[in-house]
Amino acid sequence: MPKIEIYTQDWCPYCVRAKALLDRKGVAYTEIDAPGGSEAREESIRRSGRTSVPQVFVDGTCLGGSDDLAELERAGKLDALLAA
Repeated sequence: MPKIEIYTQDWCPYCVRAKALLDRKGVAYTEIDAPGGSEAREESIRRSGRTSVPQVFVDGTCLGGSDDLAELERAGKLDALLAA
């Protein structure tokens, strides 16, 4: 199983959407609370090059945020990435 990590923060509707998609896929993931200004957010920015949450990583590779996950799903590419 790949290692899936998702950086999130409370009240973020995009985070809720991304986690719901991962939940529908039935994959286990580690959620990292990363509110603005936190060390976890700085780590997410360093790893992804993006300042927003959520940021989803599979085995260290950034897949992007909620919209990116949704696009991968529409393109039929998400399952293969999550099963890598």
